[in-house]
Amino acid sequence: MTIAKGQKIPSVDIFVLEGGAPKAVSIDALFSGRRVAMFGVPGAFTRTCSASHLPGFANNADALKAAGIDEVLCLSTNDVFVLDAWARASDADGKVSMVGDGLLSFARAADLDVMLRDNGFGKRCRRFSMIVDDGVVTHFHTEKPGEFGETSAETLLDDLSGERSQLCRVGER
Repeated sequence: MTIAKGQKIPSVDIFVLEGGAPKAVSIDALFSGRRVAMFGVPGAFTRTCSASHLPGFANNADALKAAGIDEVLCLSTNDVFVLDAWARASDADGKVSMVGDGLLSFARAADLDVMLRDNGFGKRCRRFSMIVDDGVVTHFHTEKPGEFGETSAETLLDDLSGERSQLCRVGER
Protein backbone atom coordinates (compact mmCIF):
# COMPACT_ATOMS: atom_id res chain seq x y z
CA MET A 1 0.00 0.00 0.00
CA THR A 2 1.30 3.44 -0.95
CA ILE A 3 2.37 5.61 1.95
CA ALA A 4 -0.37 8.00 3.05
CA LYS A 5 -1.12 10.95 5.28
CA GLY A 6 -0.82 10.00 8.95
CA GLN A 7 1.68 7.19 8.39
CA LYS A 8 5.25 7.04 9.65
CA ILE A 9 7.87 7.42 6.95
CA PRO A 10 9.53 4.08 6.08
CA SER A 11 12.64 3.42 8.15
CA VAL A 12 15.31 2.78 5.50
CA ASP A 13 18.76 4.02 4.56
CA ILE A 14 19.25 6.47 1.71
CA PHE A 15 22.44 8.12 0.49
CA VAL A 16 23.88 11.62 0.71
CA LEU A 17 27.14 13.04 -0.59
CA GLU A 18 29.43 13.84 2.32
CA GLY A 19 33.06 14.81 1.96
CA GLY A 20 32.97 13.84 -1.70
CA ALA A 21 31.80 10.28 -1.01
CA PRO A 22 28.42 8.53 -0.76
CA LYS A 23 27.26 8.02 2.82
CA ALA A 24 24.32 5.88 3.94
CA VAL A 25 22.02 7.82 6.26
CA SER A 26 18.98 6.60 8.14
CA ILE A 27 15.87 8.37 6.92
CA ASP A 28 14.80 8.42 10.58
CA ALA A 29 17.80 10.64 11.38
CA LEU A 30 16.89 13.06 8.58
CA PHE A 31 13.29 13.46 9.74
CA SER A 32 13.46 13.10 13.54
CA GLY A 33 12.30 16.26 15.30
CA ARG A 34 12.09 18.18 12.04
CA ARG A 35 9.52 19.28 9.49
CA VAL A 36 10.71 18.37 6.01
CA ALA A 37 9.31 18.94 2.52
CA MET A 38 10.44 16.02 0.38
CA PHE A 39 9.75 15.42 -3.26
CA GLY A 40 10.69 12.47 -5.41
CA VAL A 41 11.49 12.37 -9.09
CA PRO A 42 12.02 9.54 -11.59
CA GLY A 43 15.45 10.84 -12.57
CA ALA A 44 17.95 13.66 -12.55
CA PHE A 45 18.41 15.62 -15.75
CA THR A 46 15.13 14.29 -17.18
CA ARG A 47 12.81 16.68 -19.02
CA THR A 48 10.02 17.44 -16.52
CA CYS A 49 12.22 16.97 -13.47
CA SER A 50 14.76 19.50 -14.77
CA ALA A 51 12.36 21.98 -16.36
CA SER A 52 9.70 22.11 -13.63
CA HIS A 53 9.97 19.93 -10.55
CA LEU A 54 13.44 20.74 -9.15
CA PRO A 55 13.39 24.42 -10.22
CA GLY A 56 10.01 24.90 -8.53
CA PHE A 57 11.37 23.65 -5.22
CA ALA A 58 14.65 25.58 -5.59
CA ASN A 59 12.74 28.79 -6.37
CA ASN A 60 10.33 28.25 -3.47
CA ALA A 61 12.80 26.94 -0.86
CA ASP A 62 12.79 30.21 1.08
CA ALA A 63 8.98 30.40 1.04
CA LEU A 64 8.74 26.80 2.27
CA LYS A 65 11.18 27.55 5.07
CA ALA A 66 9.24 30.71 5.99
CA ALA A 67 6.13 28.50 6.24
CA GLY A 68 7.80 26.26 8.84
CA ILE A 69 9.81 23.77 6.79
CA ASP A 70 13.27 22.96 8.18
CA GLU A 71 14.68 21.41 5.00
CA VAL A 72 13.70 20.68 1.42
CA LEU A 73 14.83 17.23 0.17
CA CYS A 74 14.85 15.85 -3.35
CA LEU A 75 14.88 12.05 -3.61
CA SER A 76 15.80 10.33 -6.83
CA THR A 77 16.85 6.83 -7.81
CA ASN A 78 20.12 8.23 -9.15
CA ASP A 79 23.47 8.06 -7.35
CA VAL A 80 24.56 11.01 -5.22
CA PHE A 81 27.27 12.10 -7.69
CA VAL A 82 24.66 12.61 -10.42
CA LEU A 83 22.36 14.36 -7.96
CA ASP A 84 25.15 16.69 -6.85
CA ALA A 85 25.90 17.63 -10.48
CA TRP A 86 22.18 18.13 -11.15
CA ALA A 87 21.78 20.44 -8.13
CA ARG A 88 24.74 22.55 -9.27
CA ALA A 89 23.54 22.66 -12.90
CA SER A 90 20.01 23.61 -11.80
CA ASP A 91 20.88 26.37 -9.33
CA ALA A 92 19.43 24.22 -6.53
CA ASP A 93 22.70 23.69 -4.65
CA GLY A 94 22.30 25.04 -1.12
CA LYS A 95 18.52 25.33 -1.53
CA VAL A 96 17.48 21.71 -1.97
CA SER A 97 19.27 18.77 -0.31
CA MET A 98 19.72 15.83 -2.65
CA VAL A 99 19.30 12.25 -1.44
CA GLY A 100 19.92 9.15 -3.53
CA ASP A 101 17.71 6.09 -3.49
CA GLY A 102 19.63 4.10 -6.08
CA LEU A 103 18.70 0.84 -4.37
CA LEU A 104 15.01 1.88 -4.37
CA SER A 105 14.89 1.21 -0.62
CA PHE A 106 12.57 4.13 0.07
CA ALA A 107 10.61 3.85 -3.18
CA ARG A 108 9.80 0.19 -2.55
CA ALA A 109 9.04 0.60 1.17
CA ALA A 110 6.66 3.49 0.41
CA ASP A 111 5.17 1.65 -2.59
CA LEU A 112 6.30 4.47 -4.86
CA ASP A 113 8.39 2.40 -7.26
CA VAL A 114 7.28 2.26 -10.86
CA MET A 115 8.55 0.52 -14.00
CA LEU A 116 9.23 3.06 -16.75
CA ARG A 117 10.19 0.57 -19.42
CA ASP A 118 8.69 2.59 -22.29
CA ASN A 119 11.21 5.38 -21.60
CA GLY A 120 14.10 2.96 -21.12
CA PHE A 121 14.46 4.01 -17.48
CA GLY A 122 13.66 0.71 -15.77
CA LYS A 123 12.55 0.77 -12.12
CA ARG A 124 12.32 4.30 -10.77
CA CYS A 125 10.57 6.34 -8.13
CA ARG A 126 7.12 7.70 -8.92
CA ARG A 127 6.85 11.50 -8.82
CA PHE A 128 5.62 12.59 -5.37
CA SER A 129 5.77 15.36 -2.80
CA MET A 130 5.10 15.27 0.91
CA ILE A 131 5.51 17.11 4.16
CA VAL A 132 6.86 14.98 6.97
CA ASP A 133 6.60 16.25 10.54
CA ASP A 134 8.85 14.37 12.99
CA GLY A 135 8.70 11.24 10.84
CA VAL A 136 4.94 11.32 10.15
CA VAL A 137 3.49 12.23 6.75
CA THR A 138 1.12 15.19 7.11
CA HIS A 139 0.60 15.99 3.41
CA PHE A 140 1.08 13.68 0.44
CA HIS A 141 0.73 14.04 -3.33
CA THR A 142 1.58 11.72 -6.20
CA GLU A 143 1.04 11.61 -9.94
CA LYS A 144 0.69 9.17 -12.76
CA PRO A 145 3.82 8.68 -14.88
CA GLY A 146 4.24 11.52 -17.36
CA GLU A 147 2.10 14.01 -15.41
CA PHE A 148 3.20 17.02 -13.35
CA GLY A 149 1.44 19.63 -11.25
CA GLU A 150 -0.02 18.00 -8.16
CA THR A 151 3.45 17.34 -6.72
CA SER A 152 4.80 20.86 -7.21
CA ALA A 153 6.29 23.12 -4.56
CA GLU A 154 3.32 25.43 -5.08
CA THR A 155 0.94 22.63 -4.05
CA LEU A 156 2.86 22.11 -0.81
CA LEU A 157 2.83 25.86 -0.19
CA ASP A 158 -0.94 25.80 -0.66
CA ASP A 159 -1.13 22.95 1.87
CA LEU A 160 0.89 24.98 4.36
CA SER A 161 -1.17 28.10 3.65
CA GLY A 162 -4.32 26.11 4.41
CA GLU A 163 -2.83 25.14 7.77
CA ARG A 164 -2.22 28.80 8.59
CA SER A 165 -5.77 29.67 7.55
CA GLN A 166 -7.14 27.01 9.88
CA LEU A 167 -4.98 28.30 12.73
CA CYS A 168 -6.30 31.82 12.14
CA ARG A 169 -9.91 30.63 12.13
CA VAL A 170 -9.39 28.63 15.32
CA GLY A 171 -7.74 31.66 16.96
CA GLU A 172 -10.70 33.87 16.00
CA ARG A 173 -13.17 31.77 17.95
